[in-house]
Amino acid sequence: MTAIVRLKITLDDIEPKVMRRIEVPLDIRLDRLHLAIQAAMGWTNSHLYEIRARDIGWGLPVPGVSDGPLDARKARLVDALEDAGAKTLKYVYDFGDNWEHTLKIERIEPAAPGVAYPRLLDAAGHCPPEDVGGYPGYMEMLAAKADPDHERRAEFDEWIELDGFDPAAVDIPAIDLALLALARKWARKPAARKRRAV
Repeated sequence: MTAIVRLKITLDDIEPKVMRRIEVPLDIRLDRLHLAIQAAMGWTNSHLYEIRARDIGWGLPVPGVSDGPLDARKARLVDALEDAGAKTLKYVYDFGDNWEHTLKIERIEPAAPGVAYPRLLDAAGHCPPEDVGGYPGYMEMLAAKADPDHERRAEFDEWIELDGFDPAAVDIPAIDLALLALARKWARKPAARKRRAV
C-alpha cells in the first residue's frame, strides 16, 4: 500500500486566512501536485507556477532557458522532500500576481483502503479572484467591497460582483468534486485481460 502525505496549504499574507488541508500520495508527480493545489484552493490553472524546496524549483521548463525550473512532470513529491531534506515547500502561482503558498508536511502515513486521493480534509477562506493584482489588488478589492463610495467599487463590482463575494466562504462540495475528478483521472487502470481463443 502506498503512503500518503497530509499537506497544510496556506496562502501567505492573506486575511481572512485561506487554508486547505489535503492528502496526496507521497509519490505524486509535482505537476499533479500543482493540479491538486489548484483544485483545492479554487484557482483556475491559468498561469505558470513553481514548487520550491529550499533552493530547488520545479515547474514548466521554458524552452531555451537553462536557469528555469526543473521539469515538474519528471519529479515526485517524495524525491523533492528527500533531495532537499525539507518539511516545508513553497508554491508560487501566477508570477504576475505572485501568490505565494506555504506547503507544510504534517504527516506521512499509509493510505486508507478504498480512499481516493487527493482528498480534502479541512478548508478555510475563499481564494482571491484570478488576476486581481496580487495582494495589493486583493486588499483594494476588499476595501471597495466594504465601502460603497470607494473610487474603484463600480469597476470591481462589474468584474467580480462584490456583494456576492464572501472572503470567508468555502465551497467544500466543489473542492471535493474537483479533487475526486483528479483522483479518478489518475487512478491506475487495471490491465486489460487478453481473451483466449476457444
